[in-house]
Amino acid sequence: MTEKRTLLYEGKAKNLYLTDDDSIVLAQYKDQATALNGKKKDQISGKGALNNQITSLIFRELNRRGVPTHFIEQISKTEQLNTKVDIIPLEVVVRNYTAGSFSKRFDLAEGIKLATPIVEFYYKNDDLDDPFINDAHVKFLEIASDEEIVMLKENALAIDLILTDLFAKIDLKLIDFKLEFGRLPDGTIILADEISPDTSRLWDVDNNHVDKDVYRRDLGDLIPIYQRVLTDLQTEFEGK
Repeated sequence: MTEKRTLLYEGKAKNLYLTDDDSIVLAQYKDQATALNGKKKDQISGKGALNNQITSLIFRELNRRGVPTHFIEQISKTEQLNTKVDIIPLEVVVRNYTAGSFSKRFDLAEGIKLATPIVEFYYKNDDLDDPFINDAHVKFLEIASDEEIVMLKENALAIDLILTDLFAKIDLKLIDFKLEFGRLPDGTIILADEISPDTSRLWDVDNNHVDKDVYRRDLGDLIPIYQRVLTDLQTEFEGK
């Protein structure tokens, strides 16, 4: 059995630990909720367990559909084992509808369906507030090559199709979401981090938020919202 050892990385939403296998890390999800790059922060009991279980279900499905990810297995309500990767310092955002910073940037109402999904890159750097960057910036910063930029975009759009279909089955619209990728020792790039209501905007049929905007915008209690997503996904995946 893989055993947790020393702390490798402490993040806002999870801690990563080394294990007795050099190629595997243990991710422990935290009950911490943050927004505005950590400027807003609270402890919300049960949040870590919900995000871990939701992410585990989604990553298991992505693995099943042939998307290479770092996910190995869920080992407790708050913990999962992941293949160790070097995280690429990019947040890859896919937008299907106008919302959030996109709406503010272009002075648009939220909820306008885009003709085609838009992929955006943000430089993963808290000190700089994760600035929006383009392909040329990605190359200048030596984050990824031309070929890798194309691959990241193609993978993000392929994942968008899968997630859009998956959430539609539980009556949720996938407004936008953030992905992170990592490199294996041989340079292969695979999906990493998490996919949860923390990293996705999800709206129900009445355009109510079913995501972290409930916390970000002080719209109510986060836990019943996340529990709904988990319960509906568990029902959808029964028998798979």
